[in-house]
Amino acid sequence: MFEDFSKRNKAVRAALELAQTRDWGDVTLVDIAKQAGLDLADLRREFACKSDILRAFQAEVDAEVLAKTKPASAEGSVRDRVFDTLMTRFEVMGPYKPALKRIACYLRCRPGEASLLACSSLATQYWMLAAAGAKLDGARAAVRVAGLTAIYSKALKVWLEDDSTSLDKTMATLDRGLSNGERTLQKMEKACSMLCGLVPRGWKRKSEAGDQPPPQAGPAPAASA
Repeated sequence: MFEDFSKRNKAVRAALELAQTRDWGDVTLVDIAKQAGLDLADLRREFACKSDILRAFQAEVDAEVLAKTKPASAEGSVRDRVFDTLMTRFEVMGPYKPALKRIACYLRCRPGEASLLACSSLATQYWMLAAAGAKLDGARAAVRVAGLTAIYSKALKVWLEDDSTSLDKTMATLDRGLSNGERTLQKMEKACSMLCGLVPRGWKRKSEAGDQPPPQAGPAPAASA
């Protein structure tokens, strides 16, 4: 990852290198520019703030994971493919774990700054679901993306503290989260199907009643002689 030595990638790599040994709050844009061998003006052309640099890192990880993920096929379940995709993500992020651990610790106490990454985090899980071949149409897409974001966030916290080579704790947390999420989604979809099956019939009855023509008046009675 970051094989492209563009100014953008240099800055992201420099920021993560600094975050390995320093608190994220102590890393300044000037520090990042100096570490990357860039002018501050060059850094500003690429990013608006440090959160932009983290978003760029997320996008680069997304691209790397997608490049390593095989196209979804009929083999295996979507849940299993999502599991494999997210474990691939942890593998890709492995070299940057010390930096990510410090950054996560900093953001955990600063929800305002952490919220700046909310949209990019949702976008990340959208792409992970797409790679797994999940259905992403209609309102179900929003539910799936939001649910997977929550599941991934819990697994990420465990992964940051999981120093084992097998990542057993991380896999167990992710597996449990996906299983619970799958059951919840099935219940929601079943409830929605039942509701949607009832509503149109009510509309149809009302529509039919409203479409009936008014009764025709019969022939006028003959006048009495």
